[in-house]
Amino acid sequence: MLEVFKTTSSKVILVIAILIIAVLQYRFWFGEGGYFPHQALVQQIQQQTEVNTDLKERNRILAAEVYDLKNGAEAIEEHARLDLGLVKPHETFVQMSTISTHYKPIYIDPNADLRTNEDQDEPAPDQP
Repeated sequence: MLEVFKTTSSKVILVIAILIIAVLQYRFWFGEGGYFPHQALVQQIQQQTEVNTDLKERNRILAAEVYDLKNGAEAIEEHARLDLGLVKPHETFVQMSTISTHYKPIYIDPNADLRTNEDQDEPAPDQP
């Protein structure tokens, strides 16, 4: 087999064939539409699909809210009460707190003397 590559023309053909294979391999792996750019596009498509799914859900919720606002008086009333703070005549507005049940308020005795040490040296204004 080595006898085939003894002539100059066969060596030139071999070099040209190797160069052509190298160029084709480069284009396959790195060229436009090659393997690595294709993988990057597949990853971008997956990410965009996830974003689109989230946006579709958000749009579905917004469309349901728009439908309720157009067709139902209850949704308009709820929006007016919660977002705008509107109340009906002869109605008392009560707002529920969202403080955690583990919250413990600090009790301050209203009769306690809250003056600092510096203030206690001076007599209080209402005392003789």
